[in-house]
Amino acid sequence: MQQYMEFVSNHTILSIVWVVLLGAVLFSFFKEKTANYKIVMPNEATRLMNHENAVVVDIRSRDEFRQGHITDAIHILPDNIKGERFGELEKYKSSPIIVVCKTGQTAQDNASALRKAGFENVNVLKDGLGSWNQENLPLVRKGKK
Repeated sequence: MQQYMEFVSNHTILSIVWVVLLGAVLFSFFKEKTANYKIVMPNEATRLMNHENAVVVDIRSRDEFRQGHITDAIHILPDNIKGERFGELEKYKSSPIIVVCKTGQTAQDNASALRKAGFENVNVLKDGLGSWNQENLPLVRKGKK
């Protein structure tokens, strides 16, 4: 114990950084475990799409969506989800929903908003479209208009 105290007093900034990082990891872990949505890997997302008719909701910008998106994805901006303007998504309240963003971070807040709005089975693609690309899964590309 004496060695720990000596280390902390000699390396205060390093000790503070370590505590902050530990706190961030614990926060992230508990947030994921208590979330009202499920985080899925690309292989689970494809299973949901192929066998349970899951609906992919892409919340990236229009330009990012045009550069490449998952087949049959519905493009809805985060502002529309937070404003509860779901449009064509409304008819899929009981279907599995997979929320996709660029990195998987923005999708989490939007997935929570969908759950609060009554969508029953909401999922988030882990690490967003980056993980989809990493698995070399197909994208639909649209040219700029």
